[in-house]
Amino acid sequence: MSISRLTRLHRAGVAAGALLLLAACDQPASADKAAAAPPPASAQQKGATVEDAVRFVERAEAQLAEAREHSGRLAWVMNTYITPDTLKLSSEAGAAYSALVAKLTAESKQFVGLDLPADVARKLSLLRNETALPSPADAALNKELAELDAKLGELYATGKVCRDDGSDCKTLDEIDDIFRSSRDEKELRRLWTGWHTVAQPMRPLYQREAEIANIGAKELGLTDTGALWRSGYDMKPEEFEAETDRLWEQVKPLYTALHCYARTKLGEKYGTDVVPQDKPIPAHLLGNMWAQEWGNIYDIVAPKQATRNVDVTALLTKAGYDPIKMTKSAEGFFTGLGFASMPQTFWDRSMLTRPKDREVVCHASAWDIDDKDDIRIKMCMRVNGDDFQTIHHEMGHNIYQRAYKAQSTLFRNGANDGFHEAIGDFIALSVTPGYLVKLGLLDKEPSTDGDIGLLLQQAMDKVAFMPFGLLIDKWRWDVFSGKTKPEDYNKAWWDLRVKYQGVAAPVERTEADFDPGAKNHVATSVPYVRYFLARILQFQFHQAACQQAGYTGPLHRCSIAGNTEVGKRFNAMLEMGASKPWPEALKTFTGSDKMDAGAMLAYFAPLKDWLDKQNEGKSCGW
Repeated sequence: MSISRLTRLHRAGVAAGALLLLAACDQPASADKAAAAPPPASAQQKGATVEDAVRFVERAEAQLAEAREHSGRLAWVMNTYITPDTLKLSSEAGAAYSALVAKLTAESKQFVGLDLPADVARKLSLLRNETALPSPADAALNKELAELDAKLGELYATGKVCRDDGSDCKTLDEIDDIFRSSRDEKELRRLWTGWHTVAQPMRPLYQREAEIANIGAKELGLTDTGALWRSGYDMKPEEFEAETDRLWEQVKPLYTALHCYARTKLGEKYGTDVVPQDKPIPAHLLGNMWAQEWGNIYDIVAPKQATRNVDVTALLTKAGYDPIKMTKSAEGFFTGLGFASMPQTFWDRSMLTRPKDREVVCHASAWDIDDKDDIRIKMCMRVNGDDFQTIHHEMGHNIYQRAYKAQSTLFRNGANDGFHEAIGDFIALSVTPGYLVKLGLLDKEPSTDGDIGLLLQQAMDKVAFMPFGLLIDKWRWDVFSGKTKPEDYNKAWWDLRVKYQGVAAPVERTEADFDPGAKNHVATSVPYVRYFLARILQFQFHQAACQQAGYTGPLHRCSIAGNTEVGKRFNAMLEMGASKPWPEALKTFTGSDKMDAGAMLAYFAPLKDWLDKQNEGKSCGW
């Protein structure tokens, strides 16, 4: 679930590598020549002026705007119609766009040391973070990097799991459905193993991709690609890493309590021989291929005497919802806050369900094709509670994209990438039982007797996700820095999964495997810590919005649906885009300039007390 455009750090994309990025107004050949040119002299050598810098930024933004729209249209075709031809076009376009960014970045070095206006200096900084895979000046390496990106994305997007005889082949979204409902431990283990096998061929490709990207990062003056990624948060890379560690330490006690409780219940379900009560949880038993969110196994962990929780999937099915009606419902939430309706082109051009006649990238994403009003969603939607939440999330991206469209090109982005992911999830927090009553899906709001169950179900997704949201990029930061060597890729991956998540592989893993590549965002080089930050920010946004609305009850019961005054203040933050450092944007809406997990802990406080009681006498940890 993310936005997809090729701006800064892939503009968040979910592309399948060059599946999502890419192209430029120049043809690949001319772009390669530009990239191969030597970088300009320093400001002192050439005598560059502030006026030169201003003109350069204006020209660069014009070129980027044209390139983004062209590449966005090409990437859309690639993602919704995967063929050898569209893959080749994406690869070539990726090289062209990367070359354009490399050329502009090289030119920008002439302005180092000048006392620039704040907005110009900020744009030059954002330019450096324009892509997640920094392209080297060498044209051949640039081309190779784009081809590797495209191939890794293709391997992921077209992966299937078949039985030994080649029959019963299943796509990832079909496997997702099985993980959502199956409690057959052996079948889940087979599918888990099969999907991770898809990633094995990626290993040498990924190693080479990291090597080339590091060359590009060094040419930008960074130590490695991971340092480049961490430099996009208005603080030094090492300060940002320390900030993520601080946020994790805030949340860790809540996660540990949830893990302990879930492990107990899984042991009761599958037996303690399958789920030992003093070790990590087997990764295939948590209702999700990556054990990143656990809400699908709520039926296993639900409190025995608790009031039955709201089954959104059943409510949607009973009410005759289809993907279009689910999308219209999400639109209605935003118009209720005072935002404009989706343009007609959204309905004409979005892909909301999986086509039956071709290969597509199903990973849900929101698109901004022209940086104006051509906004779209690409999703293989099914009628269930998860996708009802997801469509609110993705439309939140579209709302953000349209809010900052008046900004100049390099400022058309989130205040930081965590903001973009937090917007939709913040809105989804208001899809409470009370809101479902307003939609006519429930006759009346359930009593508070079921609140522990409701909070537990939410925590199984939102809290359970936190360590996974952090460790993916911790693994990649170590790969890029050289701390993790290629011969230890898989060992380092599982060391982090055990350390942070407390989960373990259900079958033996070796260095013949490349399990990180079984996750879309690794295969497609999309930075992931944004999702970790989004979990923190969404609760900060929610708490601030509820306070603005004058709400005084339990935070988890608050819905801002229909509150246009909150919507107006929210839009004031969205319109800023990336024009100001994220602490300023955060303060505009929340009153605080610091990310903090306190709002999340306040939201789940009743659950934490309950979990601690359930875990009394248990040996928690792993």
